[in-house]
Amino acid sequence: MTPRIAVLLPCFNEEAAIAQTVAAFRAALPDAAIYVYDNNSRDRTAKVAREAGAIVRAERLQGKGHVVRRMFADIDADIYVMADGDATYDAASAPAMVARLVDEQLDMVVGARVMQDAVAFRRGHRFGNRLLTGMLARLFGRSFTDILSGYRVFSRRFVKSFPVLSAGFEIETEISVHALELKMPVAEVETPYFARPEGSASKLATYRDGWRILRTILRLYRIERPRLYFGTVASAMAGTGLLLSIDLWITFMQTGLVPRLPTAVLVTGLMILAALSFFAGLILDTVVRGRQEVRRLAYLALPAPGNKPVGG
Repeated sequence: MTPRIAVLLPCFNEEAAIAQTVAAFRAALPDAAIYVYDNNSRDRTAKVAREAGAIVRAERLQGKGHVVRRMFADIDADIYVMADGDATYDAASAPAMVARLVDEQLDMVVGARVMQDAVAFRRGHRFGNRLLTGMLARLFGRSFTDILSGYRVFSRRFVKSFPVLSAGFEIETEISVHALELKMPVAEVETPYFARPEGSASKLATYRDGWRILRTILRLYRIERPRLYFGTVASAMAGTGLLLSIDLWITFMQTGLVPRLPTAVLVTGLMILAALSFFAGLILDTVVRGRQEVRRLAYLALPAPGNKPVGG
């Protein structure tokens, strides 16, 4: 049976590019249902997308993460192709990405961007991408070359087992972490990446989104590797306490007195906090493991691409 394919295009003020994007995916995947989710656009995005032949729906909560959550919850398909509505991703690459997902029974194929225009990819965006890629490789032992790519193909079991928590553009990082955390079979395919068409403007802000990337890195360490995160905090506090206590110990060994009581209290407090942080990391590590098991079971409840459920 031919798998049902849904093309998902989250959009915000993409009047200048959405018709071209819809037409390109219609040509590449003629049997797919193309959904455009308008996220409070102030221009004619919804009208132009509808005229181009897309199924247009709306999400009122502002932010790409909110849109992805709504799309994944509402749309029922066997294979999901997600891209931005700004005509920067190569729709012609979609059939090969879908074929690889099905043939190799993968859960996600990432379109790793290859710039076709020097202005297509900002320098700050490239730096953040490399930083996040290295961090994820350290956390999970593997990563992707383009963590922040918005061009991805998903299996049904990925989409329906993914509890979207992000609100904004950090959704791509959360998607990658979900796949790496559950050790899903995934792949990357290099795809051309183009500059936006005239009249279309990027919604990314270098400094604001750079700060979001930094926050995402810290949040990932805290949530996904609490033993490492809180262990680092504990080590820093314990190390500071030990350094401050050196003079106290020397004075005590020489005189039997502890003349600097505030320093002694501070050292005691640091060592107590270090112990609490260490044990908090151990406890939260157990909680994270339990959460991973629940998510893994939800993931395994659905068949792999190309497989039918038992009795189907």
